[in-house]
Amino acid sequence: MTKMRDFEPGDAAAIASWVRDAHEMVLWSGKCGFTWPLDGGQILRFYERDSRRAWTLTCDGGEPVGHITLRTDTPGWTGRVGLVIVDPAERGKGHAEAMVRHVVDHAFGELGLHRVELGVYVQNAGAIRVYERLGFVREGLAREVAHAGGEWWSAYEMSVLAGEWKSPAAGR
Repeated sequence: MTKMRDFEPGDAAAIASWVRDAHEMVLWSGKCGFTWPLDGGQILRFYERDSRRAWTLTCDGGEPVGHITLRTDTPGWTGRVGLVIVDPAERGKGHAEAMVRHVVDHAFGELGLHRVELGVYVQNAGAIRVYERLGFVREGLAREVAHAGGEWWSAYEMSVLAGEWKSPAAGR
């Protein structure tokens, strides 16, 4: 049984431990400014200066197995999903989809946003499948926006609108 709750400072070390190398760090965090080797302290300092809302997915016993964030724009029309990660031992079990669904339901329901967007690197095929399955649409390609392992990475910009979203209760 899994449960979403607000991110707590004690989650930072577990989240950092899921990022196994500098390549994965960029894949997960993009241009957030983390440096390798990643540690829980960097994550805590990031959230001290950042205004996004963060959640942790926990399994039986309360152990963290996933993490996700939502940042909203000033007029409160758009939210941006980010920093989506699942413990490597828990991948392939539907946790990412459950987290994204929870955050988008929150964005459209409780916050009344009109649009939710995200960026995903083109080589992250698993994440792209999850986002498309949930109704996100590719809007464009941001070319060579990050540099990792001596390569430039491009990212898809994706979004879903409130009128397109169907919550789990509606059968999506």
